[in-house]
Amino acid sequence: MKRRIFLACAGAALACARDRRPRLNVYNWSSYIDPETITRFERERGVRIRYGTYESNEEMLAKAITGNSGWDIVFPTHSRLAPMSRNGLLAPLDARRLPSLVNLDARFRHPVWDPGLKWGIPYMWNATGIAFNRQQVSEPHGWGALWSESLKGRITMLDDPEDAIGACLQKLGMPFDSTDERQLQAAKAEAIRQKPLLRAYLNAEVRDQLVAGDVLAAQLWSTTTAQAMHADPKMGFAYPAEGFPLYCDCVSILRESRRYELAHEFIEFLLRPDIAAANARVSDTATANGEAQRMLPHDPVLYPPDEIYARGIWPPALPSAAQRYRDRLWTEIKAA
Repeated sequence: MKRRIFLACAGAALACARDRRPRLNVYNWSSYIDPETITRFERERGVRIRYGTYESNEEMLAKAITGNSGWDIVFPTHSRLAPMSRNGLLAPLDARRLPSLVNLDARFRHPVWDPGLKWGIPYMWNATGIAFNRQQVSEPHGWGALWSESLKGRITMLDDPEDAIGACLQKLGMPFDSTDERQLQAAKAEAIRQKPLLRAYLNAEVRDQLVAGDVLAAQLWSTTTAQAMHADPKMGFAYPAEGFPLYCDCVSILRESRRYELAHEFIEFLLRPDIAAANARVSDTATANGEAQRMLPHDPVLYPPDEIYARGIWPPALPSAAQRYRDRLWTEIKAA
């Protein structure tokens, strides 16, 4: 028996050793691609893909910052591109190898965070707003709805300092990305005033509580809310009048990659409308590919009209000192 097991394992190892196809290492957010996309690329290009997933930018950065992560392609959020490029983690992209950039929605062809698309190609995007129960809550107008005494114990905020503190700032008529200490202290006071009304600080896991009716209003991402709305029509989503943050995850090549040409081929593949539409459909998210959007049902939560979109901002990466100050405030808010 042991000899047979040994021979079987040896045969499997030999088969792997004989797989001489070029390999591309892709590191992406979880549930963010159609599995068939990987299979199709491997089949069409005669390559193999090692595919891994992560749950946060910080998890991805912890690997990328070593410069020896073993990954070729990553999907950082737009605000991480500038610091990653400054730290020499990203390879500049070659637009000549990406003719399908013309398929991007006009909003994403020259984004404010990377106008020349030098460091990352927009992939999927979302916004933060207010998810609510249509049957029990009137449609919220602004962030102040999450301070409603009538909803005490049935409100949640995101367990995220950027979004939670940003909402407090915008409620007070201040910039979402403020670095002014007086404004940030005012936001901290507003967050502490809100705490007795909260059920908890929760992220995507609040979706089930919203559907169950235990939570009636929540600060939440548009994509997560859209998923809940598709499961339960009583769910709604509001883009606050004071403004809201927008986030875009982009496809980038790590500077450590030795597969620069193949990595561009994969990005070009992702830019195909049929591929982009399939990825958005399976992950139930908003694609930055304008041609793919035309192949999908129109969803005003995922794709808000221009007049609503205009109220959104793309938060930049904060200076290190400002980020540390916000992190300290968040610790104080959570401990209050």
